[in-house]
Amino acid sequence: MSLLRVVGRPLLASMFVVGGWNSVRNPRAVAPAAEPVVRPITERVAALPDGTEQLVRLSGGVQMTAGVLLATGRLPRLSALALAATLVPTTVAGHRFWEAEDPSDRAQQRIHFLKNLSMLGGLLITADDTAGAPSVLWRSRHAARELRREGRLVRRSVRATARPAAAVGGVRAKLHA
Repeated sequence: MSLLRVVGRPLLASMFVVGGWNSVRNPRAVAPAAEPVVRPITERVAALPDGTEQLVRLSGGVQMTAGVLLATGRLPRLSALALAATLVPTTVAGHRFWEAEDPSDRAQQRIHFLKNLSMLGGLLITADDTAGAPSVLWRSRHAARELRREGRLVRRSVRATARPAAAVGGVRAKLHA
């Protein structure tokens, strides 16, 4: 594994581990800000808990777990996707700069919003990073291409041997007739 991955993954994951831990321990601190985002999500996804605090705690648990997995290099692509999925509603709920009245508060919320967008970009890049190994999509396409090539070779071999075999069979049939 490259040094950049060894250092970069824990750095990227650190905010999620700490933030997730805080959300699991004290969801009441985050619940009021999350409320405008939680309702539309829970109305569309029946499997999620209805309570805002429960959903904040669940999101925090996902962030903490996925952050630890990403930091340790375990399932990094999947954990990056899980973090990205939790970061979007967290960003929309926590940094609604468009609603801020005070110009300095608006500027601070915009900075945090853009920081989270930057982190989302890093998570998406991480989710696409195959660590130098071919992706599953590439391997499946390559395997399909190899199967088609081998199928053409078998077809040519069968055709090449079928004509002489048919001729021999025809000669034998005439001799035994």
